[in-house]
Amino acid sequence: MDKIVKHPSVIDGKNPNELRGDSITNDRYFCKDFMDKEWNHMWTKVWLIAGREIQIEEPGDYIVHDLVKESVIIVRQKDGSIKGFYNSCAHRGQRLVECDSSQDSFRCPYHDWQFGLNGDVISVPDEDDYPQGSPVGKRKLVEVRVDTWDGFIFYTMSDEAPDLMDYLDPIPEIYKNHNFKDQIRAQWVRVELDVNWKFFCDNFNESYHTRFVHPQVPSVIDQDHFTSRYEMFPKGHARIIQMGRPSLRDRVTEGEDHPFKGILEDWGVDTSKYKDYETLSEQGWKDLKKAKRKKYKEKGYHHYENLSDEELTESPFQFIFPNIAMGVQADGCILLNWFPHPTDPEKCYFDLWDMGYPIGGSAKGIGKTGRNTDEEFKSTSAGIGETGRTSNQEYFSRTKVNPIILQEVELDIRDYDNGKGVEDLWDHVVYQDWQLTDGLRRGVRSKGYQEPYLAAQETRVRYFHETLHDYLNGKIPK
Repeated sequence: MDKIVKHPSVIDGKNPNELRGDSITNDRYFCKDFMDKEWNHMWTKVWLIAGREIQIEEPGDYIVHDLVKESVIIVRQKDGSIKGFYNSCAHRGQRLVECDSSQDSFRCPYHDWQFGLNGDVISVPDEDDYPQGSPVGKRKLVEVRVDTWDGFIFYTMSDEAPDLMDYLDPIPEIYKNHNFKDQIRAQWVRVELDVNWKFFCDNFNESYHTRFVHPQVPSVIDQDHFTSRYEMFPKGHARIIQMGRPSLRDRVTEGEDHPFKGILEDWGVDTSKYKDYETLSEQGWKDLKKAKRKKYKEKGYHHYENLSDEELTESPFQFIFPNIAMGVQADGCILLNWFPHPTDPEKCYFDLWDMGYPIGGSAKGIGKTGRNTDEEFKSTSAGIGETGRTSNQEYFSRTKVNPIILQEVELDIRDYDNGKGVEDLWDHVVYQDWQLTDGLRRGVRSKGYQEPYLAAQETRVRYFHETLHDYLNGKIPK
């Protein structure tokens, strides 16, 4: 299989004639009334990512997910299933828990009502003092719908929302070869930013800005709109697929080391045979596919086995409505998730997950660029254990210079502080986006704000807003 087959539900993501042309007014970025409409008509109707299954492996393990006005508990049951409940006591509404943990039952800190993992009341003080009868076996926590996709946990507050797989369609089918559940989340950072959450929906639905905001990327990922594929799917999802080769338009300065050469050489490709830049990019890209296909087993990249040639080298960037973006590559995934502040429409929270596969066999580490040298990779692990995970390998992200230890991590909440609180991320493409937030927040409030004048490659931006409008108008996408 040499390329991903175009899914039958795909809509041309570069053709604005596929859309209505709704106005994108600036009030959506700072108006409290608009924020309230989003909560009532959109956030409570969609599927939302809460975490990963590995966080709740054993019965009684639970995570707490807070969003605007609500808090949800998601807990592993004794039979191995997963249930979700509103974090509100069935007695008088006290929140039961504030953070992730593990326990056999839930006790209300106010009046000591006790709930089983299935949400049922199992004990209360002074049980015989209720004229209407004991609440034990009668009252229970209000349940929310929970489902999983490839190790990710989702929930929805809507009884009318489609099943998760229908909601995500065709994303699970498109990425069926990637096995996200086997990846290790080696970085999980959260920051609060002074900008409306939709800035990131706009930002991650176009790559027009990347040549200028992320100048390090075109040397390994071709950002040119005329070589990329743009796709939109039902229910507001969309993606771009870019080739994992150097751009012919934005070239590395003559005489400088070329990162793509390093990638090729690490896979045993002789780069001296390329007579010019064009050949390095175009033929090197083809040779890299062949080399990965030929050598992945001996290098320990066993997760390549089911990947197509396109999946071995290309760089799809997937947007999942309303607030998830996934940079999917052969060796891992950058998952980005952002959500609104509870009260201020000009603030939001942003989560960065950096995920990668453990590499076995003769490999000494894991690198999203394929780099695998003694000098750059230092593994203090004796090998992969029974779980298939190495807990202390270092790897390099394609979008980050500094190495990260390859082990599951806890949430790291940072104070952004104008960038001072995330110095270790200064070389990360996401940080480069964060730097734009203050100017965007102030600029959209200007009397000089005009209707966006969008390029064809920004069609997915308008598609996001039209999907949002559908929800706000009570027309939930089918």
